[in-house]
Amino acid sequence: MAEKSFLERQFKLSENNTTVRTEVMAGITTFMTMSYILAVNPGMLSQTGMDQGAVFTATILASALATILMALMANYPFALSAGMGLNAYFTFSVVLGMGKDWTYALTAVFIEGVIFILMSIFNVREAIFHAIPMTLKKGVSVGIGLFIAMIGLVNAGLIVGEGGTIVSIGDLTAPTSIVAIFGLIVIGVLLKFKVRGGLLIGILASTVLAMFLGVTSLPSQVFSLPPSLAPIAFKLQWSNVFTKEMFAVVFAFLFVDVFDTIGTLIGVATKADMLDDQGDLPKLGPALLADAIGTTVGALLGTSTITTYVESASGVADGGRTGLTSLTTAALFLISLFLFPIFAIIPAAATAPALIIVGLFMMSPIKEIDFDDYTESIPAFLTIIMMPFAYSIAEGIVWGITSYAILNLLTGKKEKVSILMIILAALFIVYKIFG
Repeated sequence: MAEKSFLERQFKLSENNTTVRTEVMAGITTFMTMSYILAVNPGMLSQTGMDQGAVFTATILASALATILMALMANYPFALSAGMGLNAYFTFSVVLGMGKDWTYALTAVFIEGVIFILMSIFNVREAIFHAIPMTLKKGVSVGIGLFIAMIGLVNAGLIVGEGGTIVSIGDLTAPTSIVAIFGLIVIGVLLKFKVRGGLLIGILASTVLAMFLGVTSLPSQVFSLPPSLAPIAFKLQWSNVFTKEMFAVVFAFLFVDVFDTIGTLIGVATKADMLDDQGDLPKLGPALLADAIGTTVGALLGTSTITTYVESASGVADGGRTGLTSLTTAALFLISLFLFPIFAIIPAAATAPALIIVGLFMMSPIKEIDFDDYTESIPAFLTIIMMPFAYSIAEGIVWGITSYAILNLLTGKKEKVSILMIILAALFIVYKIFG
């Protein structure tokens, strides 16, 4: 009883119309849908010469720290980990493309994190969040839904890029496709009957089928000690900090991380009905600061940029409303340090159905967009479609804000566009031309 009382005081469960069981189940669901990063990130960063096992440990520790901070500082059900896209830029652009050492890339991430902390302390990122119109916030939610669904479809092999088309349907008879389709059916039936934890049950059921089809297998062992951080921790390079190249790299990390984070917070918070009457997110400052600290500490430990994860929407869809959800996710990150052989058997095809269904959940705000006012609907539409088509949340934000500012200024609706929106639009145009 005392423990429940503590959780009530800390996370305000009754005030948020939720329970301990709901929050814990939601936290498990969030972890399961984003746990693929613990396999993907070490594999990708190891291509730069970094020790794969060490990156695995660094990714977990940085993710857990940032997620715990999100839980305790902001009381939001958002989880954080190494950002997809940002780790690809780290690996393929900075190290393999520019020929830089991985220590150089980690230094850029560290500098970006420090700048992020300063921006959060002085409310610069908060001001950007507040400057985005409600129409675009709703568009961001829908766009992220499509983006998440696209990730799920690609992970399952249901959508592929081949032949003369940009994308096409995959082999529906392939084992991964069968696993994903099975998961979609299971989750759909459970949702129809309002079974709590339906997404998680669907993931587990799909994993069992994946074993029978040979997509995954039983682990050879249950426990393993976490790999050492020694090969990569605190390996920063300060000799080439004050150069144009470093400035360009830091700016790129900063640009993508700012708008990926803001876009994710807007989208997931909109779906969870956490925005106030003005369309603002209470406790946005602490949420952004948790993100910034995660990036900074993550760079010191040896991993790429830590950011708020769009997969947090899966936990929100499963009922998560407070920091207890994210605290549960953080706990599972830490447990996975020792249970990686078991965690590793869950294939991407098994988590794909949950991502696809979350895409459906996040479509609902589209009903509230005024499609008859083209100065509202065109920017919202561009925000929505550019996220999945460009495979980037940041691109959706860029196109949405820029088009919103231009259309409203040209049609005489200057009062709808803040000075900050105009500045952002101008910076985006310059970035696209000269970036």
